[in-house]
Amino acid sequence: MRLAIQTLGPLFWSYRRGLAIGFGALLLKDLLGASLPIVIKAGVDALTTGFTLRSLFLFGLAMLALAAMKGFFQYWMRVLLIGISRDMEYDLRKRLFAHLIQLDNGFYLRYRTGDIMARATNDLNAVRMMLGPGVMYWTETSITFVLAFSVMLYTDWKLTLIALIPGPFVSLAVIFFGRHIHSRFENIQALFSDISSRVQENLAGVRVLRAYVQEEAELARFERLNREYIRQNLKLGIISGLFMPLLEGLIGLVFLIILWAGGTRLLQGGISLGSFMMFTIYMGMLTWPMIAMGWVVNLMQRGIASLERLHEIFQQQPAIAAPSNPVAVPEPLCGEIEFRGACVAFENGNAVGPIHLRIPAGRTVAIVGHTGSGKSTLVHLIPRLLDPTSGAVLLDGIDLREFDPTDIRRQIGFVPQETFLFSATLAENIAFGVETATREQIQRAAEIAGLGPDIASFPNGLDTRVGERGITLSGGQKQRTAIARAILRNPTILILDDALSSVDTLTEERILTHLADVLRDRTTILISHRVSTVRSASHIYVIENGLLAEQGSHESLLAQGGYYADLHQKQLLEEELEAI
Repeated sequence: MRLAIQTLGPLFWSYRRGLAIGFGALLLKDLLGASLPIVIKAGVDALTTGFTLRSLFLFGLAMLALAAMKGFFQYWMRVLLIGISRDMEYDLRKRLFAHLIQLDNGFYLRYRTGDIMARATNDLNAVRMMLGPGVMYWTETSITFVLAFSVMLYTDWKLTLIALIPGPFVSLAVIFFGRHIHSRFENIQALFSDISSRVQENLAGVRVLRAYVQEEAELARFERLNREYIRQNLKLGIISGLFMPLLEGLIGLVFLIILWAGGTRLLQGGISLGSFMMFTIYMGMLTWPMIAMGWVVNLMQRGIASLERLHEIFQQQPAIAAPSNPVAVPEPLCGEIEFRGACVAFENGNAVGPIHLRIPAGRTVAIVGHTGSGKSTLVHLIPRLLDPTSGAVLLDGIDLREFDPTDIRRQIGFVPQETFLFSATLAENIAFGVETATREQIQRAAEIAGLGPDIASFPNGLDTRVGERGITLSGGQKQRTAIARAILRNPTILILDDALSSVDTLTEERILTHLADVLRDRTTILISHRVSTVRSASHIYVIENGLLAEQGSHESLLAQGGYYADLHQKQLLEEELEAI
């Protein structure tokens, strides 16, 4: 209950007016439904004492009016309560998506994409079924039972108590089967997440799968997951299949008791014929609630199991968030960056830093180092994709943690190592995040990034769709598209994290030439394994094992004879070998 209040309480409160009207219609519908057997009792008892067509007509008219009013309120009950459950589903899905995009990278390392998708679809639908039909029928059956039981108890309490003999067995069945339905549905949802994750990974990596001829192996793994999913569903089906016949059997037992005990009291003159008919009708009215209770328990247990899985996501908090009173970004922003003893420690024991360096505003600097030395980790601190575990990173002399991360990221153009493109047109990918970009600005950014000749060769130019994750483009074309995206933002700070690794040296030289004007008067950080990429930078930093090992200009670093000089010598040798 506490979990439902925490997660769903705000939703119920926002729709309190509609829910009040809907449950009001439900109550009126149940009151009118409960009054029908009373009218029938009065009519039968009246007709047994003296039959007239006028009395029959009046009783029939009263029943017709009650039935029509009951139908009217039943219609609005369903429209309002089921409609609000759909609105709640919409709000919950929107809230879930908004929460997911706020979470940090660590969350997505812990949770698989397929698992998240399963929670956002299958689990969300189960919660919606609980909020709509589940809550509505639970309330309806409870009110119907209370009303019918109260009238029956008032009319003949002895017969009513006899009719309740199977009641404890119904309660025990609901508790027992409800617990098993809950646990088995949790297992089913977890397996559905595994299947979704497996399919998502295989589709995303289909080229690798084919290259290593793993189609049959992956099919076998998927078949094992699929069979286990079916097996768990069959186990749930067995429990549900036992639950419903058991309830129907108990209901049949109740009817048998009523017919036997009620018939005996009728023959002995203990109750009237109208009262006996009323009891029988009330038991018929309670048949659906007792049967529906099994279905409702099933829905509620499924919904609660799924709500627990959604609540687990909502409980995750972003490691990087805006301070309560963020500092406004200076206008204009100069772009001076200072790492003041910045250190990042990881759970596996690796660490980057402490790093002490200062990048003057408007300068183009470069960071080099072997794979895994900490170059990318270092630049991830600037847009606050990571926060230092100790020390600080300052922007124009202000600690980055005092700013709202959103405000900072608007000032940065970032091209990460792993290029991601959306399943949209080339123009839409370049203009991502710049809603006001014109066609000419998009074309200009593409040309600066060296993408002009490629666009000219595409059948639809900038309107060419690139496929999911840019699958129709080469690695170099994807990187250049990402560079164009960063350029179009016209950022104060530009970070290119190994952004030219997938292009040849001639294309790289052409892109750097085009970028010369763009890099002027803005703070630029180049990360690369190629000396040819970084040699023109005003200052070069060499990172080894997470620490700053060397720094200086291209010429001074060559003179030092350290890592940078060795890297330069090796690449010269590689170029000579390629030329042979």
